[in-house]
Amino acid sequence: MPALDHDEQIRRLAEVADVHVTDCLDVCDQANVFGVQPSSEGRAAGGRPVWLALVNDQGATADVAEWIRAGGPGLAPMPPILERHRFTPPRPL
Repeated sequence: MPALDHDEQIRRLAEVADVHVTDCLDVCDQANVFGVQPSSEGRAAGGRPVWLALVNDQGATADVAEWIRAGGPGLAPMPPILERHRFTPPRPL
């Protein structure tokens, strides 16, 4: 996504979570793709990883950051606005 400031996106998300960047997840047609892992508390509460695709603007990045800030998978319900970004990877990533 050449028009997106990737460094700014990473910085904003790093304010609320550990961020790990990878070169390729083999779903380039859905970039930018995020895997949101539950915290240990979230996992204990039944949270599972959530995959989000097409997170390509500041608003969507802010929505992801706010959900993580609220607790993320297992601790906070996914905001309806993020449901349109949820996807199932074609193979385990």
